[in-house]
Amino acid sequence: VRTRRGLTERHRKIIAYLNERISTGYPPSIREIGEAVGITSTSVVTYYLKQLTEMGMIERDAKFSRAVRLTDPISRDLVKIPILGPIAAGEPMLVPSPGASYLGIGNEMDAVDVARSLLPSGEKNSELFALKVKGESMIDAMINDGDIIIMKPVIKANNGEMVAIWLPNRDETTLKYFYKEKDRYRLQPANPTMGPILIDKSEPLEIKGKVVMV
Repeated sequence: VRTRRGLTERHRKIIAYLNERISTGYPPSIREIGEAVGITSTSVVTYYLKQLTEMGMIERDAKFSRAVRLTDPISRDLVKIPILGPIAAGEPMLVPSPGASYLGIGNEMDAVDVARSLLPSGEKNSELFALKVKGESMIDAMINDGDIIIMKPVIKANNGEMVAIWLPNRDETTLKYFYKEKDRYRLQPANPTMGPILIDKSEPLEIKGKVVMV
């Protein structure tokens, strides 16, 4: 499924990886790009790079493996989003320590640079935050262990939205699809090998953020 401006999630991952590598001054090879975004075929990586070139997102010389760079509008117009820590995408993970921040993930530890054009239009970029995924319960939503998700702070969610959820009685957080049912909340993974987490409505549950980008 293509996203805004014709970009798929895989396009976004390639651009994010190029941002990361080019900022170090050494562009990646086609094979390295494939390994970073989960593509085993170099010809498929080349296909995506060709599409990004046609979109004007990158410039490259096909004769050289590492001759790729982001176009100026992308490379100059970056938004720094703080990575606040980890969030579980499996069974809910225990909060590391008492007195931590509202998601139980401690203080800001790092940041990720994201091209402004890749972020949803109309969002207040200063309010966005990032979390690093741990676990594989959302793999069918193209969110893998180690991925970084960009979150928008919210306290309410519609059925089917992917949100970060805080369970105060359990001292735990989790990343799941949210569903409000008659007598309970259903926290649904995107992995057919895992069952949902069912929360009785008598148990407190707090929605802390909605995923806007991977």
